[in-house]
Amino acid sequence: MDEESRADRRSPVGEPVVRSDPAVTGERAGSAVEFDPADPDSVETAAETVRRFAAGDVGDEDQVLMLRGAAACAALVRGVGSYTDAVDRAGDGVSVSFVRKWARVHDLPPEIRRQVARGQIAPSAAKHVARLGGRDRYLLAWAAMDGGLTVREVRAVASSVNDGTDIETALADAGVTLGEVTLDLPVETYLELRRRASMENVAPGVIVAAALDDGFRGDDQ
Repeated sequence: MDEESRADRRSPVGEPVVRSDPAVTGERAGSAVEFDPADPDSVETAAETVRRFAAGDVGDEDQVLMLRGAAACAALVRGVGSYTDAVDRAGDGVSVSFVRKWARVHDLPPEIRRQVARGQIAPSAAKHVARLGGRDRYLLAWAAMDGGLTVREVRAVASSVNDGTDIETALADAGVTLGEVTLDLPVETYLELRRRASMENVAPGVIVAAALDDGFRGDDQ
C-alpha cells in the first residue's frame, strides 16, 4: 500500500489526550472534541472539521484548533480507509497532501504535541517535524524550541535530513548546537551547582547531566 492510500496510522485516534489535559490547554480542555473512526457519525464530524480546516477557518495562531484539525484528518483517513477516500469525503478544497501532512502531525509523539498545544512549537513547524522519524523528530522539535528556529528553518532542516544529511549536521548548519538549553534554577541550587562545578573543575553542565542521568535511571527502575 503506497503513501497516498495508507490508513494504518500509528497514533490512536479517540480520546483527545493532549487537547483534554487542563495542564496543557487550560480551560479549553473541557471543549476538546473526540473523533472515533469506528463511529460513522464521528467520521462525518471529522469530515466537516477537515473541510473547515482546509478552507482556512483556523489560523496558525490557534494551536489547539490546529491539533483538533490534525486529529480530524487522522480519524477521517482511519475511518474511510485511505487518503483518497478521505479527500472525497471531505469535499472540494481538500487535497491528499493537506490531509497527509496533518494526519502526520497527529502521529507525532505526545511529548511534541504538548509543546505544539502550549504554543512552544508552531503547528506549521510541526508539519515539518512530522516529516522525520524516531530520534530525529525529537531532536528537531527540541532544537526548534531551544534554538529559536523559524518555520522556514525547520522545513530546511527536515528537507536536508530527508536528503541524507545527519540531523546533527543539519542543525549545526542552521546554527543550533544540540544539548544547549537555558535553565531557570532556584538561587540556592544555582549557588551549589556553581560551587560543585568549581570544586570538581568541570562545567556546570557536567554536574547537571550526571544528576539527570542518575534521576532518569531511578525512574526506570
